[in-house]
Amino acid sequence: MKDIEIARKANIKKINEIAENLGIKEEYLESYGKYKAKISNKILEEIGNNKNGKLILMTSINPTPLGEGKTTMAIGLADGLRKIGKKSILALREPSLGPVFGIKGGATGGGYSQIVPMDEINLHFTGDIHAITSANNLLAAMIDNHIFFGNQLNIKKVVWKRCVDLNDRALRKIEINLNEEKNMIPREDGFDISVASEIMAIFCLAKDLNDLKERISNIIIGYNDKEEPVRAKDLKAEGAMTALLKDAFNPNLVQTLENTPAIVHGGPFANIAHGCNSVVATNMAMKLADYVVTEAGFGADLGAEKFFDIKCRKSNINPDGVVCVATIKALKYHGGATKEELEKENIEALKNGIPNLLKHIDNIKNKYNIPVIVGINKYLQDTNMEIETLRHELEKVGVELSLIESWGKGGNGAKDLAEKVIKLCENNNELKYVYNLEDDIKTKIEKLTTKIYGASGVEYSDEALKGIEKIEKLGYKNLPICIAKTQYSLSDDPKKLVIKDPFKITVRDVVLRSGAGFVVVLAGKIFTMPGLPKVPAAENIGVDEKGEIFGIF
Repeated sequence: MKDIEIARKANIKKINEIAENLGIKEEYLESYGKYKAKISNKILEEIGNNKNGKLILMTSINPTPLGEGKTTMAIGLADGLRKIGKKSILALREPSLGPVFGIKGGATGGGYSQIVPMDEINLHFTGDIHAITSANNLLAAMIDNHIFFGNQLNIKKVVWKRCVDLNDRALRKIEINLNEEKNMIPREDGFDISVASEIMAIFCLAKDLNDLKERISNIIIGYNDKEEPVRAKDLKAEGAMTALLKDAFNPNLVQTLENTPAIVHGGPFANIAHGCNSVVATNMAMKLADYVVTEAGFGADLGAEKFFDIKCRKSNINPDGVVCVATIKALKYHGGATKEELEKENIEALKNGIPNLLKHIDNIKNKYNIPVIVGINKYLQDTNMEIETLRHELEKVGVELSLIESWGKGGNGAKDLAEKVIKLCENNNELKYVYNLEDDIKTKIEKLTTKIYGASGVEYSDEALKGIEKIEKLGYKNLPICIAKTQYSLSDDPKKLVIKDPFKITVRDVVLRSGAGFVVVLAGKIFTMPGLPKVPAAENIGVDEKGEIFGIF
C-alpha cells in the first residue's frame, strides 16, 4: 500500500483533541481545517517555567540519493516512546516543494510512520514557506524600486537575491531590469530556493517577533559607492517583512498516524542552509513533553554539525542524545557496491562502508560529547550476517545498535530504540563545539573540515579569500559558519563515496548572512538553487476523479 493510501485510512483525531492532550488551551490554538493548527507563541509566557523535556536528535550517515528514512525513523521513535508510556512529541522541519516535485519526495515519513495530513503538509501546509518567499521578494522589489526613484542610498552593488520554493536551475543566473525604463540599470542576478534564503534562516533562529524584526533589519542587501553595507532597515523594509511573517512565525501542530503530536515549523536544507527546524518550535516542544524528537537534514557532517555549532550555540540548547540512522544498503553503497550488489548480501562492501558510519559516530560522541546510538532502518533483504557484522564493529567503539521497523510496524517497530534512547539520555553530557567563535573565519573552516569531514586541508579561491577579508573588516569575524557542500560524501565531491586517500575541501566563495548571524561557505560545486532530475517526481503527481491528490511519496 502506498504512503498516501495508508495516511488516508488512518484513524486520526481532530487537531483540537491533540492540542488538549498536550495541555494547550483553546485560546492559543488557531485551526487550519480539522487536522492542522497553529500554536500562538504567546503560550511560552504560560509554559516557560515548565521543566525542559529530553531532546533527542535524529541524524544519519551520508545519504544515498533517495535518503535513508531519517524522518520516518524520527516519527517511529516518537510513536515508540508513547508505546512504552512516555509523553513524547516531534519537532520537525516543513517540507519544501523542491524535493516533493524532484527526486527525494516529501518529508512526512513513510509507511506506518508518517505525520498527517501528508499531502497537505507536503504541499502548501499553512503557507509558511510562501510567506517567507513573499518577505524575501518584497525586499528585492523595494531595493530595485529605491534605485529606480533616484538611489538616495547610492547602492552600487546588490547582493540580495530573489527566491522561489521550486527546483529551477534556469534561475541560478539571470539578467534583470531589461525593460529600458529610466534608471532601470540591467544587472546580473539570480534566485535561491526559498528554503536556502536568509529569511528562512532568520525565521528559524529568531527567539520571538522582536528578534525576528531586528534580524531582518540587519540584513545586508548590498554596498554603496564607498563599499559600506546597505541594510534592510535603510530601506525601511523590516516592518512590512515582519508583518508578512507574523502569522507564519507561530509553529504548526499536526499528528502522526498514531496520534503523537508533531510541531512542524521552518525548513532550511542542510546541504545549502543550516538544516534545522525553528528554535521557537523546539523550545515549545521541550516545554510540552518529556521527550522531544527532532531532526537535522542529511548526514551528521551537515545537519548535526549545524544543529550543534549554529542552532544549539545560538539558542543555548543542550541535546541529551543522538540517533544516527543508517541502512545496510547505504553502508554497502558507501563501500563501493554496484546497484545490483546492493540487493544481495555483500559483507566486503558492508565492511568498506562502515567507516563512513564510524566517522559520524566519532564526531558526535567524541567531538561534540553527546551520547549516540545507531538506528538501522531495517529492510527485508538485510541478512543476519550483515546485521551481526555491523553490530560487532559498533561494539568495538562502545555504541549500541537498534533495528527499527517503524515503516512497516509503526511505533511497535521502534520500541527497542525507544527503550535504549531513554537510557542514553540519562548521561547529562555537556555539548562541546568544534570551533570557538573567537577564531577567525579561516580557522573555523579549517577546524570544521579537518575534524568533522576528515579533510587534510582547505583550498580557497581568490574570490573566497577576498570575501573572507571583507567580512572580517566589516566586524563579522566572530560569527559561526554554515558550509554548503554535497550531502553525498564527507568530501565536497558527490562521487567520492569510498574515501581512502587524503582529500581537501575547496572553498569557492563566502556569503555574509548578517541577519541570520552566520557566514555561508560554498564548497565544491554546490548550488543554492537545485535543479530537477531527468525524471522528476512531478511527472507522477496528479489529482484523481474524486479530487484527491496522488503520486506524493
